[in-house]
Amino acid sequence: MVTPDSPCVLALAGGVGGPKLALGLSHCLPPNNLVICVNTGDDETFHGLHVSPDLDTMMYTLSGLSNTEMGWGVGGDTFTALEMLRKFGVDTWFNLGDRDFATHIRRTQLLADGRTLSEVTRELNQQLGVYHQIVPMSDDAVKTVLLTDEGELSMQRYFVGRRAEPKVSEVRYMGAEVAEPSPGLRNALDIATSLVFCPSNPYLSLGPILALPTIRKAMNEFTGKRICVSPIVGGDAVKGPAGKIMAELGKEVSSVEIAREYQDITDVLVMDSQDRNLATQIEEMGISPLITSTIMETEEDKIALAREILTLLE
Repeated sequence: MVTPDSPCVLALAGGVGGPKLALGLSHCLPPNNLVICVNTGDDETFHGLHVSPDLDTMMYTLSGLSNTEMGWGVGGDTFTALEMLRKFGVDTWFNLGDRDFATHIRRTQLLADGRTLSEVTRELNQQLGVYHQIVPMSDDAVKTVLLTDEGELSMQRYFVGRRAEPKVSEVRYMGAEVAEPSPGLRNALDIATSLVFCPSNPYLSLGPILALPTIRKAMNEFTGKRICVSPIVGGDAVKGPAGKIMAELGKEVSSVEIAREYQDITDVLVMDSQDRNLATQIEEMGISPLITSTIMETEEDKIALAREILTLLE
């Protein structure tokens, strides 16, 4: 039960797994007790429009509009605009539905009017009835770039255009060194009583956020509980290329490696019961393991995992 003393949670998220847990948390905490900071390292311009894939996935998920089968986009969307663009000879490798186009048109209009990405994100979410705070990691441009055996690729070109097939040797966050954390992220770090790292790709989703100046240091010095949910189950990612990238970077594909990635900023690692044999290794790193079911297939699964995480904060 939520009370006035409920924790104020700052959740870091991106990709597909992040919104799943964020939805669960939103069912357990009122808007004033939850801030969701979302990756913008894979923002790109398509057809002259500013597209923020992770922000949109979060917005669609919390508004109930998401395509739950795909994990991105609007449920039941049509693609007539994309079909017309193809008739004009336009390369349409990045799939955008008609209602999704409307989101990007409106975002681009508001940005052109001089609004910040934070302001635009707040307005778009409120118009869709989302009152939990969804904030971009930064109002400045940060671009996730993967160095691969096919050269440098943006995150979307790698993941969507090339279906995560190229071999990755390095991940860079262009512009992160000069980007400022968004006002919403800075404020959340000041007021939050706990941090939750959602089960998102450590390199493509959470890496860009942690690459911002002062953010990792602030999380290292954070005095509240810091909880990380591992995106790796049974030696692979639940969804997406996290496991493949980890292996190509010469890292162990397991929750132990996730613990290493966040060792300086994590107190508790939540991992699936399939990996209970790794608990001792996690404990030896000074991190408390929580063994539970982390597979979120239904809304009930998402809420159940969120509740279990929140019990750690009581």
